[in-house]
Amino acid sequence: MPMTQGLRMRTAAALLCCALPLGGLSACTNTGVSPASEADLAAPTLPGQEIATRLCSGCHAIGRTDESPHPDSLPFRKISLRYPVRSLEEALGEGIFVGHPDMPPFQLEPDDIDALLDYIEAIQDPA
Repeated sequence: MPMTQGLRMRTAAALLCCALPLGGLSACTNTGVSPASEADLAAPTLPGQEIATRLCSGCHAIGRTDESPHPDSLPFRKISLRYPVRSLEEALGEGIFVGHPDMPPFQLEPDDIDALLDYIEAIQDPA
């Protein structure tokens, strides 16, 4: 991957994680699963849903209709309204580090990145 393309992806991921009222792809300390509707709970598990539940649901809405527990965290289903979901791939592999205390740094393995991004793409609002 050319250096400038990688830099653009990291810049987009940094903006996604820091500058917007998104709170990043949060690996917040998860004290429980985010409130989800019965439809979300009844939905079959999609690839990456377990990762999203474990690492992200403490702050982000990870389903199709639930609300984010952290008020500044964008629901996963709305990420594509701001950025291409796949632009997060490099940042997830190299480690997301953000400038706010709610989100600890974390890094995913390639298979987990693909699964998580597949899941996020699958639940996007068509709006």
